Amino acid sequence: MGKKGDIEAGNNGALYPNMSESPQLRWAFIRKVYAIVTCQVLLTVAVAATVVFVKPIPDFLTSKTPLAWTVLILIAISPLITLIPMMFLREKHPWNLILLILFTVCISFAIGLSCSTKSGEVILEAAGLTAVVVVGLTIYTFWAAKRGCDFSFLGPFLFTAVLVMLVYCLLQIFLPLGKVGRTIYSCVAAVVFSAFIVYDTDNLIKRYKYDEYVTASISLYLDIINLFSALLNLLNS
Repeated sequence: MGKKGDIEAGNNGALYPNMSESPQLRWAFIRKVYAIVTCQVLLTVAVAATVVFVKPIPDFLTSKTPLAWTVLILIAISPLITLIPMMFLREKHPWNLILLILFTVCISFAIGLSCSTKSGEVILEAAGLTAVVVVGLTIYTFWAAKRGCDFSFLGPFLFTAVLVMLVYCLLQIFLPLGKVGRTIYSCVAAVVFSAFIVYDTDNLIKRYKYDEYVTASISLYLDIINLFSALLNLLNS
């Protein structure tokens, strides 16, 4: 209980100053969320690798036939379709986990299709950079929270940034800005989703309720996936 150097044992295990809840319960919740996110990432790697290496899949999806376009549209909207029931069943076990798996598979197909048009070197570089950024920012956020820092102020700025990025994507459909525009967008997206990792990790430490593990997992998973996608596009530009 009193081992030096044990982050969970220092200061009675408190993750931040004036912590009123049980540190043991919060640490158990954090471990549960990170275990789920790890499983999501591994599932994404498996599904994406299948899409990349089983050549008939990307060949079919890029064939521009009516059936291929239909499948692409389904892949694009399927995460939203799974999120709708998730909003109502996010705290209902085991349905929340079943929907979480379906959501992860849907996202993974899109990631696999994106990776199928990139070289292996670029994919590995993007994955390595993503891992370094995620681990580094996670450690930093825990360290900063321990010293009383609060990142809740990032919420309004990140919400505005996402809105601007969505508008930019819509403009790109009608007014393509070319390679330079895509590069700038990828740089901005990488910064925004790096900030999201800090913001959502801070929420994980301080604000999520114990039965919101699925919501917390989705938030962190999407941060990681979006950061990877931004770096992938940036390195490939």
